[in-house]
Amino acid sequence: MIWLRKVFLYDGRSLREGKWDLLLEKGSVTKLVPSESNSLQEEDVFYDLEGLVACPGFVDLHAHLRDPGQIWREDIYSGSLAAAAGGFTHVVAMPNTTPAVDEPSIVRYVAEKGRVAGGARVLPSGTVTVKREGRRITEMIAMKEEGAVLFTDDGSPVISAKAMRIALLYLKDVGVPLMEHSEELSLSEGGQINEGRVSALCGLKGIPRSSEIIGVERAIRLCEETSGRLHLTHISTKEALEAIRRAKERGLPITCDVTPHHLLFDEETILHSAFSSSLKVNPPLRSGEDVEALWYGLKDGTIDAIATDHAPYHVDEKDVVFEAAAFGIASLECAVAAVIDRWNRRGRPFSKERIFELFSTGPGRVIGLERKLNLGSKADLTIIDLNLEGKVDVTNWKSKARITPYDGFTFKGWPVLTILEGKIVYNRLKEEVCHAM
Repeated sequence: MIWLRKVFLYDGRSLREGKWDLLLEKGSVTKLVPSESNSLQEEDVFYDLEGLVACPGFVDLHAHLRDPGQIWREDIYSGSLAAAAGGFTHVVAMPNTTPAVDEPSIVRYVAEKGRVAGGARVLPSGTVTVKREGRRITEMIAMKEEGAVLFTDDGSPVISAKAMRIALLYLKDVGVPLMEHSEELSLSEGGQINEGRVSALCGLKGIPRSSEIIGVERAIRLCEETSGRLHLTHISTKEALEAIRRAKERGLPITCDVTPHHLLFDEETILHSAFSSSLKVNPPLRSGEDVEALWYGLKDGTIDAIATDHAPYHVDEKDVVFEAAAFGIASLECAVAAVIDRWNRRGRPFSKERIFELFSTGPGRVIGLERKLNLGSKADLTIIDLNLEGKVDVTNWKSKARITPYDGFTFKGWPVLTILEGKIVYNRLKEEVCHAM
């Protein structure tokens, strides 16, 4: 059993008044009392967490763990440990692997490895179409029974609108969402960065914002026609977000997420970095106006979750000239800190509760994973030190990724304890905070 003492408590809805002591045993929160009470026993182990914040365990809806078939980039074990180090108790593995996660046996493989990986719990997703080819939908009911929490052809959109429509109709009865990577491939083909001022200055082929906007509008229309649950991932443009806002106002069953890198960086960052390949990502970093729109979407509730889109690559695939580099940014171990730090630097434009919601209850609602922290709750917790400053150093990462635009950044506000079912799976705290009575 473990006591967490003197914490501020975000219970999944609000920050409670005062400081609290929590007792974790047998995978649950079995006592929850004000810190002034004397509930400790002589044999108890406790962590003195004076002034830190206890939250329901954070969830990453979108990470590429590369297993099966691409384990030189990442694997379920390294990804699980990296997610825990980043403050996540649960992480959803994308299915664009080799082979793709397009049948029940491969879902089972990911789920079984994800249960014993030792860090965050890895949850499998399945593809919408066989081999992600956009023609024939997969055996979604059987894949859900093996543990798939969502379906997506991520890495690309569901190419055929007909296949996507059928999948949305089918998923109405399966009870899980379709996650769509919104991109009109005929517009983005060959593109390297956002089509705009920077692409005009440097001569790199641009990816127009219309590529994402058209993809989002297509998905919304199909959702409206089918009433199937739709989740739109890594939104990057103001117009796409406005379309989602209007769709939500009409009551459509739509959710969406945004990435840390689209909140921190814009296309000018690429110019200032002398075209560092670490910033090459799809969808590309957009304009400063888009970044402002995304922060407003966090504030007004349009955006449901922040998801990393963690995309690790071997150094040989990323440490090359910009045009030849793979698309993707690795961030599992610093994503939460990056967002909290930027939220601070922006003058805290919305409440702490909203930040915690975007990493816990928000993504939890998307996949039906209950995120609350009350008496009797499952003991999945993320402990945050909003005042801790730390430097990103990829040489110390659990992830296999060694190239990221965040390397060397100093952020204020870090996860320091990650607890899954009552077991500490990541501990950044110094040993002296742990005591035995």
